[in-house]
Amino acid sequence: MTRALKVAVQMDPIQSINIDGDSTFVLMLEAQERGHQLWHYHVRDLTLAGGRVLARMQPVTVRREKGNHYTLGEAAEHDLSAMDVVLMRQDPPFDMAYITATHILEMIHPKTLVVNDPASVRNAPEKLFVMQFPELMPDTIITHDPIVVRKFRQKHGDIIVKPLFGNGGAGVFHLRPEDGNLNALLELYAEKSREPLMIQQYVPAVRFGDKRIILVDGEPLGAINRVPAEGESRSNMHVGGRPEAVALTERDREICARIGPELKRRGLIFVGIDVIGDYLTEINVTSPTGLQELARFDGVHLEKAIWDAIEARRA
Repeated sequence: MTRALKVAVQMDPIQSINIDGDSTFVLMLEAQERGHQLWHYHVRDLTLAGGRVLARMQPVTVRREKGNHYTLGEAAEHDLSAMDVVLMRQDPPFDMAYITATHILEMIHPKTLVVNDPASVRNAPEKLFVMQFPELMPDTIITHDPIVVRKFRQKHGDIIVKPLFGNGGAGVFHLRPEDGNLNALLELYAEKSREPLMIQQYVPAVRFGDKRIILVDGEPLGAINRVPAEGESRSNMHVGGRPEAVALTERDREICARIGPELKRRGLIFVGIDVIGDYLTEINVTSPTGLQELARFDGVHLEKAIWDAIEARRA
């Protein structure tokens, strides 16, 4: 049996989480079940001073009771280097605030184990890291250039346009060959952001679902399928996608075998990848989700495997 660990959880406000869907919540429940001590803080509570990483935190206990799922103790400033583990679990967007948090937490890692490794999180944003594996993906470009985008559309006809650092399906558009809105859409994006866009060949298999595969320390341990709502091309559960049970295919395992060693090498313990048909589309490392949906459909509690991996590293 491992010794009790001191665990700080950097997350969004615990008051507002959905305890039936939130993956951070079940990670906290499992840590508590193992006898680990938990503290809760928000990313805005971080301070870097004199080479020390401090956070104003509250001790927390959690329980699966709707409307009564947490108890917070008195807030106090702690040196995060005195913690054994920090779970970096605040939601994206992956913006400069997020990047700054990775720089700050990198100063205490790996003496304090930060999950996922903050430097690797910073260097592996979902829609950029995946581009290291073009042989596994649908045809994809990342560009500012509207001329390049229009040529890509002429090649494929049916395309998906995504903001590079978005999340939850926000701002994702499916443009069919007859859709005349491409130029207006590119102008709108250019007004809103200086970032390039990701443009992907549309994969018709998305009608049958977008598979979220969860890897722990580089090993695929479970998957759920997210089926788009009627009239939607996005399968994210934030926008009405329906989860359903699904098995890993031979192609899924081939994809995981290709990327798994790199995930492990980078210290990316908890990762969720997205696969549509035979194609890898994203590698999610910032705040992956899906643990509770997988448990409901398959009875597999991957929070146990994640904590096994964390405890092994701490040992």
